[in-house]
Amino acid sequence: MTLQQLKYVVTVAEKGTISDAAKELFISQPSLTNSIKELENEMQISIFNRTNKGIVVSNIGDEFLAYARQVLEQANLLEEKFLNVKQQSPRFSVSTQHYSFAVNAFVDVIREFGGNQYDFTLRETQTYEIIEDINRLKSEIGILYTSSKNEEVLLKLIKQNGLEFEELFVAKPHVFISSKHPLAGKEIITLKELDEYPYLSFEQGDYNSFYFSEEILSTIDRSKNIKVRDRATLFNLVIGLNGYTVSTGVISKELNGENIIARPLAVDESMRVATIKQKNMPLSRYGKAYMEALKKHVSECIG
Repeated sequence: MTLQQLKYVVTVAEKGTISDAAKELFISQPSLTNSIKELENEMQISIFNRTNKGIVVSNIGDEFLAYARQVLEQANLLEEKFLNVKQQSPRFSVSTQHYSFAVNAFVDVIREFGGNQYDFTLRETQTYEIIEDINRLKSEIGILYTSSKNEEVLLKLIKQNGLEFEELFVAKPHVFISSKHPLAGKEIITLKELDEYPYLSFEQGDYNSFYFSEEILSTIDRSKNIKVRDRATLFNLVIGLNGYTVSTGVISKELNGENIIARPLAVDESMRVATIKQKNMPLSRYGKAYMEALKKHVSECIG
């Protein structure tokens, strides 16, 4: 196995075809194909599945590529340090529940490392997928919360996947509502006062158990329920329908504007927001910078 072979498979995965990758790498298609087959034979895996429509990355290939990218990044760091060669296109990925501080920290990392070229990914996604992304090394860092209701199940799943759980902060549940909501003037809001208003939550796909719900207190029966996939849609419905959602109370006016406000919810519960990552695997420089930025933004928001 050589660095050149790792560069080849990463480029093929990015381009999606052998022909496009060969052009990018300035080699012939047969040479590229043979090099990849040699690597697959050496590793005793199929990195790519060949189909009538072309090639797709296999499940084990996804995992292999994640490690390959880390090896190439370390090689780039050595070149930068000792040969003064600038890395061409840094890569970094985060999978998270829908938190504004996660976005703010991501922006900080891009500003610090972006340069003229970069390949960064921020996935605001479903809870189970966050754990799966970190397990399969699709993302380096994941962000999610636990509570007294889901902690046992989620921590067991995190441990089973060989991941590490690190607490960021603990928050009391808040409702996010419109600044013009009838309850906006109240300092604390009760569940009973919310009965007549639509409840908004993030849809969890095939893993729709309350254990994977992004919102605490998801087991409570509500007469008006709306599920969405993205944060912008949720906040638009919060404003347009006088709806509400339940979260940490940490909100960014810079990202979400003045129209969304947070009010404490009168319940005896708490949310433990944490990061997850591969156990015993050191963070890249982007991962380290992201963790520092996360802690800075959380500290600014919660004082």
